[in-house]
Amino acid sequence: MTPWQDILRCQESGTDLILVTVAAARGSVPADPGAKMLVTRDGRLSGTVGGGRIEAKALDEAAQLLDSPELTRLYRWNLQQDIGMTCGGEMTLLFERIAAKPPWHIAIFGAGHVVQALVPILIPLSCRLDVIDTRPDWLQRLPAARNLATHHLDTFESGVALLHERSFVLSITKGHGTDVPVLREVLTRFPAIPFLGVIGSASKRAALLRDLRQVGITDDLLEKVTCPLGLPIGDNDPPEIAISIAAQLLEKRG
Repeated sequence: MTPWQDILRCQESGTDLILVTVAAARGSVPADPGAKMLVTRDGRLSGTVGGGRIEAKALDEAAQLLDSPELTRLYRWNLQQDIGMTCGGEMTLLFERIAAKPPWHIAIFGAGHVVQALVPILIPLSCRLDVIDTRPDWLQRLPAARNLATHHLDTFESGVALLHERSFVLSITKGHGTDVPVLREVLTRFPAIPFLGVIGSASKRAALLRDLRQVGITDDLLEKVTCPLGLPIGDNDPPEIAISIAAQLLEKRG
């Protein structure tokens, strides 16, 4: 695996890291210019800048940079005078912080037939999934995965506490009566939510908007509601609906 593949994997998994590069070298040194090492909070992830004392020093500096607001550091070390090595060369090391990407968070309210088909499609993607339902038996049918968490709650709208302002939200609950409280809470607490989709028809959308207006949701916020949910492709059965929803999520994520 190349350093760039490691960097992408760390970014997508939410891991901050430091890229250490031998920027220049003179004399007798244990690594050539261009050599790279990746460091996380757990220590060296991959690569090397020469091993031994120089690498130990670089690991220490990288650990300090991870806990610092600085983005880069540049050091020129005489290996004998500064590091205590017998070789008398000189190395210049560039330390660069590479911040993790915020994970793509998808929250799904409901665990019924469509969600049972949708979750296996989403699990392989670089995302974090939260599925909320009041019915433990439906939640138990979902596959286990490291990026999936299920939440058995007394009310669907209680799951809004799991969201943040960048969450993609799907309301696929038991019906209109349980969708409305979810939508109300999401729009009230997270008015800048990037995606809020609700499964249903055009007539359901009209009813949802009517009821949300009655509880004080303004028209500018109602414009954020995507209903019907999913791209207009496929047939009206759970597996194909699930594919249309996954495709729409990828389209909206960009």
